[in-house]
Amino acid sequence: MDNPPVKMMDPTLAEMGNHLSDAMKILESGKLESEQGKERRKLSWKDIPGPLEGDGQDVVSILQLVQNLMHGDDDQQGQRRMQYVGEYALLGHSLAAYISVLERERLRKLTTRILSDTTLWLCRLFRYENGSAYYHEDDREGLVKVCRLVINTHYEDYATEGFTMLSSKHPVIYQSAACRPGLGQHLCSQLALPLSCLCIVPCNTMFGSLHQMDVALLDKLIRDDRESGKVPLLLIANAGTPGAGHTDKLSRLKELCVQYNMWLHVEGVNLATLALGQVSSAVTAATKCDSMTLTPGPWLGLPAVPAVTLYRHEDPALSLAAGLTSSQPVEKLRALPLWLSLQYLGHDGILQRIKHASQLSQQLLEHLKTLASIKTSVGELVEDELNSPVVVFRFSQDSAPSSGGSVEGYFAGERDVLDVLNRWLGEQLAQQVPLSGVDVVELEDEGTCVRFSPLMTAAALGTQENDVAALVEKLGEIIPVLSCTLRYRQDFKDEVLQQASLSYIEDLSWPGLGGVRYEPRATDLDEDKRQHSVEKINNDLLKKLMELDTDLYFSGGPEFCEEKNCIFIGMATEDLDVAELVETIVSVGREIEESGKLFENMTEVVRRGIQEAELQLQKANEEKLMEEGVLRQIPLVGPVLNWFSPVQASVKGRTFNLAEGCLDSTEPVYSVKAQMNKEASLDSPKSITKRFPGQKLFRRHGAGSDSVSDTSSVSQLEESFRETAHVQANNADEAEVPEERHVHIVEETALSDQRVPEGQETESVDTLR
Repeated sequence: MDNPPVKMMDPTLAEMGNHLSDAMKILESGKLESEQGKERRKLSWKDIPGPLEGDGQDVVSILQLVQNLMHGDDDQQGQRRMQYVGEYALLGHSLAAYISVLERERLRKLTTRILSDTTLWLCRLFRYENGSAYYHEDDREGLVKVCRLVINTHYEDYATEGFTMLSSKHPVIYQSAACRPGLGQHLCSQLALPLSCLCIVPCNTMFGSLHQMDVALLDKLIRDDRESGKVPLLLIANAGTPGAGHTDKLSRLKELCVQYNMWLHVEGVNLATLALGQVSSAVTAATKCDSMTLTPGPWLGLPAVPAVTLYRHEDPALSLAAGLTSSQPVEKLRALPLWLSLQYLGHDGILQRIKHASQLSQQLLEHLKTLASIKTSVGELVEDELNSPVVVFRFSQDSAPSSGGSVEGYFAGERDVLDVLNRWLGEQLAQQVPLSGVDVVELEDEGTCVRFSPLMTAAALGTQENDVAALVEKLGEIIPVLSCTLRYRQDFKDEVLQQASLSYIEDLSWPGLGGVRYEPRATDLDEDKRQHSVEKINNDLLKKLMELDTDLYFSGGPEFCEEKNCIFIGMATEDLDVAELVETIVSVGREIEESGKLFENMTEVVRRGIQEAELQLQKANEEKLMEEGVLRQIPLVGPVLNWFSPVQASVKGRTFNLAEGCLDSTEPVYSVKAQMNKEASLDSPKSITKRFPGQKLFRRHGAGSDSVSDTSSVSQLEESFRETAHVQANNADEAEVPEERHVHIVEETALSDQRVPEGQETESVDTLR
């Protein structure tokens, strides 16, 4: 038997494939740009549009420019994301441009085949019998077209009369409160309807999931609208809410829509599970709805493929009027990328990706059940949600251990604090396990939660079972930190309030122990000087605390914090010594305040010291004159008189204390150095709690595994406190002066063999000047 003849491939298509392959290699390699080109790119204004070159550029240069704009200076992220993008996903857009220039009849046949094949495959995959498909870029556009179709169905003369048909009987669109934000407003703006046509249906408050539409309340709202002369038009339900992934009671909602002649539209991530062999009954009910919107791009990891709205309607004329179908063959080419991608993956490949994402969710859910202090949004009353591919969890203090610290009724704003801790938890997990694809979501009842939705992220990121295991491991490391921080937060506040020099900063948006502000003890400053002093002291205090050998994180606070000049302390561990932490903040702040006073008052202190020294020298000269008599002051008589009758006088001097701003006698300095010992005892730093080798600051011994290391835990703190004192003490020993910086003014009152020349008594004062 002869083999059938093989048709030669179109040279244009073969060339297109080669060009696409070359282009992908250029975009992924990142090695075509020379070092000189890189330097030139760094020095050029690449973000400013330039003139269009007259001679044009070759394809390689243009692709190189695209690569630079995509990756910038970080090529690794771009390459990691590009490795999951197959040529089949990009080939569709290139083929669409090529096919669009075919002759009209051939174009019509080709586009009809592409559209019918893709629609048939999708309807069979997702169990939607006898359906039609509309392909669109914006995933909300399909719902807009469906609404226009329903309006044309209920208002027969709408195509000719327009909005005047709606003025007598207002249409009403019902939407669940758990739908994605802005969806209803977008519909009204696109259909030129007032917002009064939109009705938000609350979710359950007593029975069932808190994220499911309240069916009984919906029934009452529809009856009230009908009695007031309005037309119930369309109901938007969820098969996987955007936040928690819960599914509405679609069977009951379909019954209401049939009863009141309404259109039921369903959307949500759980629709992807319709392709699996085993599907929950709640999601299976979506196959009976009037329309549904699918997003196969993120589900299957297909970039730049359109979203699809499947619908059932018997009148093709109304579908054409609503824009769901088009007579233009080029419009049908939107399905071409999806047509190629589905053939590339095949039926088994599609099922494998969806099943893999569902298994990842179940794997994480099973592990979360074993972790203390973690709650999931899956309730016992919602049996179908146990198979949801979306996992939403949250750290909660309800089951947190209570060994130490204050938990019960620890302060007001508990919900806000838990929200900020969970937001920090989600950010840490996303940063440390990026392939997991977790993100932070805000739910109305639960608050801030962490969401794991592998159907939307796993195919693009390449998430595997080991990534989920890493996520659980990291979660187990962070939970104790959150629990300790929650327990010690009130203890930290109580310790701060006991300190007169500290103010507690209540900021519920800070994920940590809290914030403090050091308040100077000076009360004689005006408001501007005091504010400047507070800013300077707290800035220096923050720098000092950040230099300490500790695991605690110190910060200036959140970016948009209303409080200024504050110090915020981050997460706590089990072995944290809160009392020592607060005492250290106070002692370091006081040290900074005292040293600041010394330099700020230096000029005034020195000026007053000079004036006082002059007065005391003048008084000493007068006393000397009265003691020695007038004869001893005569130039010729004085020396002879001193030779016959010497005056016994000891050397007197004064020491000037810059810190206290006063003059003292130097007699103790030259006798027993009592002043040095006194000052040294006063300047000795406050005794610090005894520590074991390697124990870091603010840790209780034996409470943590890191309490012992090779270095002393207090060496750095003692050095920071004693550094200035050691330098001053060394200088004092060399010069035989007190440890503090003093200025000595010595006056000679009498000599045994000669008189002091006139004017020398003020020499020390001039030196001080």
